[in-house]
Amino acid sequence: MKDIKEIKATMDKIRTSIKAEAEILKSLVDTVSSDEIEQINKMEEAYIEKLHSQDATCKDYVSYLEDLIKEFHGYLSSTQLQNNPLIFSLVDRFNIRPIPETTKPVPPVFTAGQYSKEDVTRLLGRITVPDTKPEIRELKSMEIASAHLKPTELKQEGEKSDVKKTLSLSSSVTKVREYTVLGVPNLFHLSQGKSGRFWGSDFRGTLVQIDFLGNQLHKIQTNGGYGYHTVTQDGDLIYKGNKKKVINRMTPKNAVTELIKTGDWTPISIHSSRINGDILVGMRKDTEANVIRYNKTGKEIQNIQRDNKGQKVYSDPHYITENINGDICTSDYYKQAVVVVNKSGQHRFSYKGQGSWFNPWGICTDLLGHILVCTSPVDQNFGADNRDAVYLLGQDGQFLSLLLKPQQGINNPRGLGVDDENNLHVGQCL
Repeated sequence: MKDIKEIKATMDKIRTSIKAEAEILKSLVDTVSSDEIEQINKMEEAYIEKLHSQDATCKDYVSYLEDLIKEFHGYLSSTQLQNNPLIFSLVDRFNIRPIPETTKPVPPVFTAGQYSKEDVTRLLGRITVPDTKPEIRELKSMEIASAHLKPTELKQEGEKSDVKKTLSLSSSVTKVREYTVLGVPNLFHLSQGKSGRFWGSDFRGTLVQIDFLGNQLHKIQTNGGYGYHTVTQDGDLIYKGNKKKVINRMTPKNAVTELIKTGDWTPISIHSSRINGDILVGMRKDTEANVIRYNKTGKEIQNIQRDNKGQKVYSDPHYITENINGDICTSDYYKQAVVVVNKSGQHRFSYKGQGSWFNPWGICTDLLGHILVCTSPVDQNFGADNRDAVYLLGQDGQFLSLLLKPQQGINNPRGLGVDDENNLHVGQCL
């Protein structure tokens, strides 16, 4: 988590520097272009002034010629002077002013600069990655520091050993805590809260707030369902209450208000975005299903129902989460798939397991963008590939591993949650 914050801070600084350099470059371009335009304006004024002067000179000469013609006409109109050789000899001696000389201006020529994207890049600056070998960090044991991913199981009945062993991503054995959540017969869904607290619920509508020791801190009776609650970054609980088509908000001080009315649609899964605080809601109506994005105040801003080919994206999105890249990930029970769309609502992929049967339940993502989904059979006769497991998928849907299997003691997993330290919590049914 610390590394992610450092990377984000570094990237923010680089973005700020790039924008600052761009503004400086834009300012220089504006200055140079303004200077050249001002130069053109002055040249234009000089050319026009010169042309006006030449035009006035020509008009004066024309006026001079007109006066001269009138003078000649006066002489010629006299009958006594007609055919008088003396007059014609005088005409030959008249000194007529020459036609004034004018010039045609030569306009300037603009030669466009020769530059390319590479030239701009050199001016703006480059982004480079230092040729430094990354430091290999040593993963310490759980007792000393947090490992990459530590599964923690939340059980509902019976007192068992305080710790048990399971697999981490590196296939090394780590210790995990197991405890009972009192008042919840079967733990179908988990929502991470603040200060090391979770909200957990069963299918019948019991929703409780618990700490990491399993102590019950608060209890609400709801309409029931699967992934029907979430916790915002402000610590508010967003959940489907007793009214089937109303989503409530409860503040940390237990003040409850109606946030969203879903009309004809029944909300079945809810997730609060860690990216921007939007609320993602999976819903059903008869044979239709969709995912709607609301802002923090409950205003609808996106509706995802069909892909570019007009096909249904969802059938039963009963669990929903969001990945670090903005992808919306749903566990769709009727499609027997993990359905993933991008933040624009375009279908990216559907993961349907490694065998012939895939029963997805709770879904979440970790701090590195992995997708985790648990499966559990509704009938043991469906085949060996239909088993209790927690699948680890890549951000693009590639299968990475079975993070937890029955050999590690997992039993009927339903709810999944990853906390701020990348610890995995698994809610189970007995």
